[in-house]
Amino acid sequence: MSEGTSHLIDSHSEGDQDASLHPLALRLREILNLCSKSVKTGDLNESAEAVSKVVDFLNSVSSAAVSDPDSQDSKEKDAVMVLTELMRFISSPSLDQEVIDALSFELPKAVAKFGGVSHKCQELVESLVSHLISTCNPRDMLSVLCDALGSPDKMVLTPAYVVPILTGLSKVFLCIQRRVFEQLKAAVPGILNALKVVSSELDDEEKNSITDLISRVIGIATSMQSASQKLEGRRKEELNALLGLFVLQIMALLSRGMTNELQVQSCVPLVVQLSRFLPVCGLSYIGLITGCDIDAFTNSVCGEDSDDDYASCFSYVKHGGALTVIWGYTYDEVSKAAEEDLAGVKDKLCSSKTKTWEAVGMLKYILSSVDQPWLLKKHAIDFLLCIMDRNTSQNCIDDHTDCLIYMPSLFSSIKAIEMVIIYAPDAELRKNAFSALKRVLADIPSYQRFDILKGLLTNNNFPSMIAILLDLVREEMRKDIEIIKVENTADKSTPFWSADVLEFVELVLKPPKGGPPSLPEDSDAERQTTLGCYQRTLYVGLTWSGFYLCGR
Repeated sequence: MSEGTSHLIDSHSEGDQDASLHPLALRLREILNLCSKSVKTGDLNESAEAVSKVVDFLNSVSSAAVSDPDSQDSKEKDAVMVLTELMRFISSPSLDQEVIDALSFELPKAVAKFGGVSHKCQELVESLVSHLISTCNPRDMLSVLCDALGSPDKMVLTPAYVVPILTGLSKVFLCIQRRVFEQLKAAVPGILNALKVVSSELDDEEKNSITDLISRVIGIATSMQSASQKLEGRRKEELNALLGLFVLQIMALLSRGMTNELQVQSCVPLVVQLSRFLPVCGLSYIGLITGCDIDAFTNSVCGEDSDDDYASCFSYVKHGGALTVIWGYTYDEVSKAAEEDLAGVKDKLCSSKTKTWEAVGMLKYILSSVDQPWLLKKHAIDFLLCIMDRNTSQNCIDDHTDCLIYMPSLFSSIKAIEMVIIYAPDAELRKNAFSALKRVLADIPSYQRFDILKGLLTNNNFPSMIAILLDLVREEMRKDIEIIKVENTADKSTPFWSADVLEFVELVLKPPKGGPPSLPEDSDAERQTTLGCYQRTLYVGLTWSGFYLCGR
């Protein structure tokens, strides 16, 4: 028995005599002794039934302790006595290994339910799990702990239940000696899926518990790093790639559901710890914000599994990649932990139009997410404005690259910016998002810009957004008119000075689904906004028609 374990037992019991006289402790001792005898008989059915009785007893005690808050003190005392007795039994030098092995397949899940009783119980649970790891087969314990995380009962999957299991996994990872990458790869989905479920179920009052939860997961990442250091060649690269995706998924889950600035700032120390893994894995800010590193790591880890459930456990890695860079952009200590130079990253993005477009495409994962806080979306918009602020001295070395392959991603990113303009809670963010929208559109060649504006206008149900889009088209036309006045000719190569622009008029005045244009009756303000849309629409249509009839 370890010194830490002995200390816990001594501190939670009121002497050997009191523990032995406690009725629940006596009952558990009786059940455990019967279990030991059954296991030694070698009868598998009898052994399984005996272990099941131990589990049923533990479940009854934990359920009573968690479900009866009115008698919390007495129930906690019962739970502590039972866990202490259980620890005495499995740590006895005279206990046969076959008995411990039989119990080890069921105990972690049963004792983890005591984690929600009290902090004392959680400490004892962690000691019990740690002892089982030190005395049983690591591969078996890895499977048992992963199975415990896979409980379908959401009432069980609470931070208090999950934390001791995560701590156990961080220890058992270090004990794996053979087929390390394969076994850790198999364990990761269960860890991430459990973390995803638990973090999504937390209410505002429980958000603080996410800190302890993520800290334990970071412990697992640290164990993965230690395991990687013992490998060489391809397996080392694969495990580093797995660790990188693991860290990015945690980064995305960390800030989900944060509702205020205080909650966001409380995450910074955890983000700093996570960022320290980036250089170890070979991840860079430029590779993350363009998505290149993420695609390479995903292909390395998932391989042929890219179309099945395995890849789904990394569903937020692109969110995490973009967030990692935005955290570093916002907090100097984060970028320092990642060993990154933000100025250099911005220069690389500004010097390459395709890299800029790739970054815009990655930022949509933050801007379109309903789970990410507005504070991080604000910083994402600021970063977007920063990388779009090119000047003539910055040579975009790949201006002639075929841009069509980037248009679907840019369109979805512009739609994400549009959602910020519509739903952002403060005027400054809406204003900055509008500036970002204009800069991204201006960076796109005219014909593709025309198609994107048309796509944004199609089936748009927000009158204010329709007005904004029409203003953008009107501004494009105004620029063309200025060119006509100066050069005394019309540039036939621009779609904003062609008959196609009248399609914008039809999209508003002649809805695709037929019938007359409808004016909403929800409020006078909304009606006025819509009327303004139609005035802009008529201006666009009549301006072009007038110049066309005059012979252009």
